[in-house]
Amino acid sequence: MENSNILNNIKEAAAYIRSKYADAPQIGLILGSGLGVIADLVENATVISYEDIPHFPVSTVEGHAGELLLGTIQGKHVLLMKGRFHMYEGYGVDVVSFPVRVMKELGVQKLIVTNAAGGINTSYEVGDLMLIKDHINFTSRNPLIGPNYPELGARFPDMSEAYSRSLRQTAKEVAAEQGVKLQEGVYIGLLGPSYETPAEIRMMRTLGADAVGMSTVAEVIVARHAGIEVLGFSCISNMAAGILDQPLSHEEVMETTERVKPKFLQLILGIVGKL
Repeated sequence: MENSNILNNIKEAAAYIRSKYADAPQIGLILGSGLGVIADLVENATVISYEDIPHFPVSTVEGHAGELLLGTIQGKHVLLMKGRFHMYEGYGVDVVSFPVRVMKELGVQKLIVTNAAGGINTSYEVGDLMLIKDHINFTSRNPLIGPNYPELGARFPDMSEAYSRSLRQTAKEVAAEQGVKLQEGVYIGLLGPSYETPAEIRMMRTLGADAVGMSTVAEVIVARHAGIEVLGFSCISNMAAGILDQPLSHEEVMETTERVKPKFLQLILGIVGKL
């Protein structure tokens, strides 16, 4: 995506979406592998295929549907991405994070990101939900490299509170009300698509990471650059390499996310109601 055209591209994508759904969404949701079920919560949904939106890439990963849904959850207007884009698909970091720019243009003020992640913290169990309190960008890519447009955000955005403290507090209160056990930890984002080696996982634990995945980080950097508050969740869909003596597979990820679906849906429903 040419930087010189990015402002026009954002406006064109947003204009197309507005032509299909007139209300301004307040909350954006980006759903990870197997977590598209949250889309079931959207009432009176308008569904737009990614391939129909100008300048939008198309998701190629199993478990990612490739649709934008606009509608309401708990009376709040939401924009929900059912399926995200990853750098391991061959997309540039600017392309992966482009939809967040479009969300901002449409009026989104708060973003909920979800992902399926490998558990690094040995006290975690498969099926746990982890509230992301911070992240480590291990992709060696940053979506803000290149010219900065002041209308999009500051040249050097602060990342000391990448994941909103107040939104995390709301999530904890809702989880407590619902009796949902919520871990809280640091997410480390890598390029993928290969899973990590046991040696890499030992290194990441030493660095202070609790869960590892191949998404989220670029989207959150762009959201914070744009002044959007972020709340993030990892579904611990498998234990990372070397913790259990077994190989890793995408099938296990999908099976686990299917299992945690009911409690995750209720949690998101409760949180959106309080935003």
